[in-house]
Amino acid sequence: MAVTTHIYQIYIRATPEQVWTAITDPSWTKRYFHATAFTSTLEPGSPVRYVGGDGDAVEGVIEVAEPPHRLVTTWRSLYDAALAEEPPSRVEWQISSAGEGLTLLRLVHGDLARSPLTWAQVKDGWVWILDSMKSLIETGEPLPDAARLPDAPDDVTGQWHRAQGIECNNSTWDMIEADRTPANDEEMLRRAYASAYHWQRAARRAPANEARALWLLAKVQLLAGRSELSLHYADRCMTVCLEHGLVDFDLAYAHEARARALQALGRTDDAAVEWGLAKAVPVADPEDQAILDADLAVGP
Repeated sequence: MAVTTHIYQIYIRATPEQVWTAITDPSWTKRYFHATAFTSTLEPGSPVRYVGGDGDAVEGVIEVAEPPHRLVTTWRSLYDAALAEEPPSRVEWQISSAGEGLTLLRLVHGDLARSPLTWAQVKDGWVWILDSMKSLIETGEPLPDAARLPDAPDDVTGQWHRAQGIECNNSTWDMIEADRTPANDEEMLRRAYASAYHWQRAARRAPANEARALWLLAKVQLLAGRSELSLHYADRCMTVCLEHGLVDFDLAYAHEARARALQALGRTDDAAVEWGLAKAVPVADPEDQAILDADLAVGP
């Protein structure tokens, strides 16, 4: 459901054996992997380290080593004290022939759900490493340091929560559009609550994010047949809009959520009032207005 895995793919003009060597030979990794030497016997269960001038930068354990096609290791960053405190994640290198003289390299860095700092740090870091390795194999020279992407933003935890919030929100809609079954309803509710949790902690969050999270909770509770809870979240959504001066799209949908919950509770007169207020809210953006009109085309 949430983004806890980074996946990268790159084509390299080389054989799988050459790419394997570039991944596991310390004389190669020192040239493109931040001057660190890959050190391991490659026996399953044995340690693996990336060793730099200041000592171990990364440590892990070999889980799978199938040269020249697959290497799986655990991963714990040691070059930063905060990163070192997070639980180990997992890195998998997948190497396959893509035609004569061409190899497809796929790298999967997963098990990052409880490691937000590592998640943010490696997200763009792997792009540099893979591109530099490709350059080294194909041209004999790694990428120059001047080409490196800037470091991850300071608020890496907030950035991580923002990415999770977006992913959880999108996946909630997958369940909203699914068949209504008890299992699907349970999954839909879990995803909506997860989205609200992450948005509450996200970088660059604003009152509108809170209002929209509460609106989504009102919607899923209504679909799950929990009208009282739906009205509870719709009321909270309206309160956020009024307290923070949210108008336009957000205010219209706060009225819409209240109308639908009230209708489900049999309070048809109150629902009609809220429905009329939803329709009366001016929406500046024509596309937002079209979305609202479509949702209000069918009464509460």
